[in-house]
Amino acid sequence: MNASDLPPSPGEDGALRDPLTDRTGYDEGFLGPVVPLPVPAREAVETVILPYTHFTVVFRPDRRLAAATAVCIEGRELQEDVARDDVWLFDPRLPEEQQAGNAVYRNNSLDRGHLVRRLDPVWGPMATALRANADTFHYTNAAPQADVFNQGKQLWQGLENHLLDHAASFDRKLTVLTGPVLQDSDPPYRGIQVPLRFWKVAAFVQDGALAAAAYVLDQSPDLSRDAERALAGATAGAPPPLGPFRTYQVPVSDVAEITELEFGALPDVDVMPPARAPEERWRRLESYEDMVLHA
Repeated sequence: MNASDLPPSPGEDGALRDPLTDRTGYDEGFLGPVVPLPVPAREAVETVILPYTHFTVVFRPDRRLAAATAVCIEGRELQEDVARDDVWLFDPRLPEEQQAGNAVYRNNSLDRGHLVRRLDPVWGPMATALRANADTFHYTNAAPQADVFNQGKQLWQGLENHLLDHAASFDRKLTVLTGPVLQDSDPPYRGIQVPLRFWKVAAFVQDGALAAAAYVLDQSPDLSRDAERALAGATAGAPPPLGPFRTYQVPVSDVAEITELEFGALPDVDVMPPARAPEERWRRLESYEDMVLHA
């Protein structure tokens, strides 16, 4: 379903918002080779396509969260001095009750984690960059994450910068696909289920050909403990216990499997193919030097 098929709705304070009807969204041909918008492989999964400025959200109303996002990043035109304003809004193209709004994040240890990173679509003329910045602050582009800031989360938040540096000799252009891993077993909290893992697939042109790399961020309870027992022991009314962030580079095909999303040709152009030794199939990242960027 496309968002243009839905009537606009007022904000929670009754004021009419920017209807967002002029947004063109993610460009599948941005790199040259086509990188399709990731959509569910199963037709039974209902999604709504929400275009914004330079990015698109594939939204799951049944989960009140995005299933996937896709953004075009033009590294040569990034407007990095655009200020963060932290004003989060409901998307007027969807009923508010289908979105995980501020009630999920109020008075607890959860952050509104940007799926499309705030600065990624903030490029081009300043008016366009400012609009893209504001567009990232819609609840449709957020998912609950632990508020702890540790090395794993720092690595995750800096992946695009590192990949753009790698792509410096290839026009500094990226497309980045991101989302939560939505599983039926995700723990419930305030009317949603909190995802325990997030994924990111970056596509770029390398040596004249399309290439891709995939990553997973894990915030599940400490894997040295029994995760089910840890979640069952959550304090009533509090968010589920979440562990320190762990960041992995993984095969694109594994992301396709755990998310049940379609990624087009990207599994076939993975710079870290699944033929690696089993103990290295999910490569734990302690620093950017641990990343594999050449097949």
